[in-house]
Amino acid sequence: MTRAAIYARFSTELQNEKSTEDQIALCRAYAVRNGLEVVAVYEDRARSGASMFGRDGLLALMEAAGQDRFDTLVVEALDRLSRDMADLAGLHKRLAFLGIEIQAVHDGIADAVLIGIRGLVGQMQREDGAKKVRRGMAGVVRDGRHAGGRAYGYRAILGRPGELEIVEEEAEVVRRVFSAYAAGRAPRDLAGDLNREGVAPPRGTRWNGSTINGNTQRGVGLLLNELYVGRIVWNKVRMVKNPDTGKRVSRPNPKDQWQAKEVPHLRIIDDETWQKTQALKATRAKQFSHIKARPTHLLSGLLRCGICGSGLSVHDRDKTGKTRIRCSAVRESGSCSNRRLLYLPSIEKAVLDGMREQLNAPELIEAYARKYNEERRGLVAQANAMRTSLESKRDCVEGERQRTIDLVIRNVIAEEDAKERIAQLKSQLFRIEAQLEAVDEPPSTVALHPATLQRYTETVDALSKVLADHATAAEDRGPLIKYFRGLVHSVTVHPKPAREGFEIEVKGKLAALIGGAAFPTARYAAMQAASGGHRNATTTYDSGFEVVAGEGLEPPTPGL
Repeated sequence: MTRAAIYARFSTELQNEKSTEDQIALCRAYAVRNGLEVVAVYEDRARSGASMFGRDGLLALMEAAGQDRFDTLVVEALDRLSRDMADLAGLHKRLAFLGIEIQAVHDGIADAVLIGIRGLVGQMQREDGAKKVRRGMAGVVRDGRHAGGRAYGYRAILGRPGELEIVEEEAEVVRRVFSAYAAGRAPRDLAGDLNREGVAPPRGTRWNGSTINGNTQRGVGLLLNELYVGRIVWNKVRMVKNPDTGKRVSRPNPKDQWQAKEVPHLRIIDDETWQKTQALKATRAKQFSHIKARPTHLLSGLLRCGICGSGLSVHDRDKTGKTRIRCSAVRESGSCSNRRLLYLPSIEKAVLDGMREQLNAPELIEAYARKYNEERRGLVAQANAMRTSLESKRDCVEGERQRTIDLVIRNVIAEEDAKERIAQLKSQLFRIEAQLEAVDEPPSTVALHPATLQRYTETVDALSKVLADHATAAEDRGPLIKYFRGLVHSVTVHPKPAREGFEIEVKGKLAALIGGAAFPTARYAAMQAASGGHRNATTTYDSGFEVVAGEGLEPPTPGL
């Protein structure tokens, strides 16, 4: 009997959990009527057909198809596989290449014409459904009900969809934030106060300055929520699905597309406080609009706090003009215990000095290349073994097919008797060829040419030279920053106790050197004295490729 697999799917958590069970029962009955042997069942529950991302059942099905575990796929309808034209056509193309046909209970065997029609109809139905949902939400807003998600300060009334009531404890926090902001407090300071007091945020684990301040273009944020003055505003953003990731992302809509409805019973903030707050926000936006962004520094976007993992950002400049940085979580929400101010030039110098000392040593690079090559040789052996096995299997099947054809030619067996067997062997050949195509090419080992090492050394040396005048350097420093970012993935700063300096953990990209993944993690410990001057530096190497390098670093600021 022909081996068959069944696939079932339903779209949302609001649908009946037994939906897939009903589909599977229907497909089993179809298989019995058509002489198919069901050997596997795959299903996805509460998964949209708009994308293939996140559908573990479908991915497992395609993996099994590549391993020749079934010959036919049975579904209730083609839209269970996908409601996207491109995805449905792609699934059909891949399964057809593997010699697997798709049979739908209501449509029969799927060919290219049926796939095209059903793909188009399925996508149109999905898009029409989305339009009807938006139309219904617009009607909800016209009725004075809330069509969005949870709003801080309110809760839904059970049994009355879209209707809200005020949560007085949260409403007091809202009033406090608006009053403090109108009095001149910064959103970051307010977030820090709320975190220290243990006030639960609208979502997540902590308040941030952006939670309060919001985004003017999108009309989101606590200070921009017009629901607090008794006005529901809907359709500020629209959601679109990224075809490369399957994730929904929001896009702001023009303000003339927003829809508003007065709901005075939900008011929390009086008009005077609201108007004062919005005027202050507009004034502050104008104050900072003319300020030119600081030039991107060498480690922009790469610095991480060793305590909480957040980014490190520029805090200020000292009286000599040197840039100091601080954990952004301290600045935004006060939720990190790392309150150290660190000199950016010191960190940059420690990173480059350590990199140059570590990676200019050919024996270290060659040692890593040896380890890299050992792993790659293991992968090569696995890939070659799999390829050899598949090629051997292909040759056996092809040999049997040729022998069967020869028997027919010599009239040893009748052509009608051999036709089915030849078709089966040909189908096996297609599947084996597909599996061979899926086997990755063996990864190549690397050989370090002296010129490669020299170019790498020159890059690091050139980067170090720019540090002497980094604070006053021009914005355009040529390709130096680009080269550096080709070497470094991230720089994590681990603070030590006061006046004991800090450790820097550098994770880099080996691609700039040998075209591989990442070079070993390097850790640089910078020791700072209680006063100015140079410190002695020591260098040690161990199996973890760690380096201790620190020299000429800035002394800590007293009292920090």
